[in-house]
Amino acid sequence: MSDNRVVQGRMQTPESLAELIEGEDVMDAEPIEDADDDCPECGENVISVGYMPSALEFVTGFKCQECDWSDTDRD
Repeated sequence: MSDNRVVQGRMQTPESLAELIEGEDVMDAEPIEDADDDCPECGENVISVGYMPSALEFVTGFKCQECDWSDTDRD
């Protein structure tokens, strides 16, 4: 599976997707995966990416491929 995915009409790398979810630069990101879930706002496909926003934190972010909805696994 390709590392890049189209999100809201733009090609995103794992790093750029993580930055889109986080709202700022990230240190590292894992490959993008299907989240096997539908968007709670529009019902379209949700993808996930694991990333490190800092040296001490690992986050899994979720992003709809078609609308602005995103979320993370932070408590």
